[in-house]
Amino acid sequence: MANKITDMSKIRKAIKFYCNGKSKLFISSYLSLSRNTVKKYISLFEVLGLSIEVINEKTDAELELLFSHTTVESISPKLQILHDFFPKMERELKKVGVTVQHMWEQYIAVNPDGYRSSQFGHHYKTWGKRVNPVMHMNHKAGDKMYVDYAGKTLSLIDKDTGEIKEVQFFVAILGASQYTYAEASMSQQKEDFVTSVENAMRFFEGTPAAIVPDNLKSAVIKSSRFEPTINETLADLAEHYETTILPARAYKPRDKSLVEGAVKILYRRIYVNLKETKFFSLEELNQQVWDLLDSHNGRKLTGRPYSRLELFLEDEKQKLRPLPQERFEIKYQSFATVMQNGHVQLSQDKNYYSVPYQYVKKKAKLLYTKSTVEIYHKYNRVAVHARNYKPYVYTTTPEHLASTHQFVAQWSAARFIDWANSIDESVGEYIMQIIESRNHPEQAYKSCLGILSFEKKVGKERLINACRRALDFKIYNFKTIQNILENNLDHIDFEQEPEQELPSHGNIRGKQYYN
Repeated sequence: MANKITDMSKIRKAIKFYCNGKSKLFISSYLSLSRNTVKKYISLFEVLGLSIEVINEKTDAELELLFSHTTVESISPKLQILHDFFPKMERELKKVGVTVQHMWEQYIAVNPDGYRSSQFGHHYKTWGKRVNPVMHMNHKAGDKMYVDYAGKTLSLIDKDTGEIKEVQFFVAILGASQYTYAEASMSQQKEDFVTSVENAMRFFEGTPAAIVPDNLKSAVIKSSRFEPTINETLADLAEHYETTILPARAYKPRDKSLVEGAVKILYRRIYVNLKETKFFSLEELNQQVWDLLDSHNGRKLTGRPYSRLELFLEDEKQKLRPLPQERFEIKYQSFATVMQNGHVQLSQDKNYYSVPYQYVKKKAKLLYTKSTVEIYHKYNRVAVHARNYKPYVYTTTPEHLASTHQFVAQWSAARFIDWANSIDESVGEYIMQIIESRNHPEQAYKSCLGILSFEKKVGKERLINACRRALDFKIYNFKTIQNILENNLDHIDFEQEPEQELPSHGNIRGKQYYN
């Protein structure tokens, strides 16, 4: 009977025999099937791009549904040659600049009696739908921003050396309006990538609900079908802008077909105009890119009476979340052990930052940006400092030091002089002479502390008298004051002290000897 569905168990066996290398004549004879029926189902099996494993997994009912809903047409030798050409064509079309027209010209050069260009395109679309079914994606306003790098790079010329440097071309596009942002950046490293993503959101003047990047290392550390590992810096950016990261599936460019399409369009509308121009700075190049980008966004969409810019302003801009006031700063991390003096070293700058003294000899994690340094111990932030780029400098918060260390940290020449003057002017004068007599003021701090501490031990009056006597001696050190106090010389009035006469002795010459 015409159009009768053949028993699927026989079809399954026919395909299995075919995959094992049996001829169609053998299969037809062995399974009692007509040769046309065998050819028909084997052709469907090949056109659908199925494998024997897929056939084995399907039930007879599923196979019947699959084959009965497929438009069966008698494949002529002419069409078969075309179908054999399509796999090669599909791969070639993935290359930059290759079009369907180019591939038809190659096909017709080898097959002069082949299909004309219109039929060629029609058969390729039909073949593509059978082999690669596509899910249509509906984009909601303000929902997703797709980001990617173009495969072809731009270039800059070094003014000093004349060297040509390749720069990357970053593209971002909003799903609903197809409003596009693009810029050139020096690399695809995470610093440049995160900066470009942030610049795109600043250009759109709002934050989308999700950002869809490719699986490049700057975005995804480890790809996975179910839960990819996001780069920590990109995750911090998403947290700062209150959005989320939804990486496209690996090797599935259709997940981000919008940005792939935008890249192809920008090849024609931006690359062509920049090809013959020489640029000597990234700012100069980006300014030209943005001028061309404005023209691109302002052009009417194909077959529509509005542009990307108009669609963005009318439908999508108000759906974006507001931007935070402050821009995102990339955080870097470092690990160090708190030193005995209560500081940790930031090895990047070779300088030191204080932490509370109770964390001495403990492990600390440093998170630093361009402006700040945060220090953590077991997930708790214990200190924050403004970043200092000058090497070998200690940045210290007094409250972080132990009480005795805080006292020492406050030592200064002015502090000791003021302390001494509060006791008496003569004490202040003596302390000043001690400090001035040293090559470096800090050499005198301990001597000053020892002298001023005598106020509590012997009293203010004795210390004042000892300093007056020592000033008359013009000897400025701690030992002098100590000897005066130990020998009670401070009790003697220096002005009334009797002059000592030399004893008479035969070995002593008198004044007459020199006359």
